[in-house]
Amino acid sequence: MRTRTVFAPGKLERLQHRFDLWRKTRKRCSPIPETLWSSAVELAREHGLHRTAQALRLNYYALKKRFGLITCAPGRPQREATFVELLPPGAVAPSACSIEMENAQGGKIKIQLQGLGGADLAVLLNSFWKAS
Repeated sequence: MRTRTVFAPGKLERLQHRFDLWRKTRKRCSPIPETLWSSAVELAREHGLHRTAQALRLNYYALKKRFGLITCAPGRPQREATFVELLPPGAVAPSACSIEMENAQGGKIKIQLQGLGGADLAVLLNSFWKAS
């Protein structure tokens, strides 16, 4: 026995009506408009993917794909993940190191550092590797 998903009247009823109108007036094989997809995703956030797809007669996996493309959970603003490490002055103890490198042409470089190397070291090493 097949059951039909029942939602409270309101949003779903209006969206079902919009989908029915689109299905009656669309050209054969035309894609579902983005406005309808967006509304279906909003409804799925409230009632779940399966129930929404079943009630609107949509492909579950197509709705799930769109659900994942839209912003994260309701009420949470979408933010781009970034990481910046900030070290307070004097937080890193001075260190000493020795670096020896040899490039493909046999060029050699030996650097002995006291304290932090910093950006100057990166520029020096980069120019050494590019010279090969």
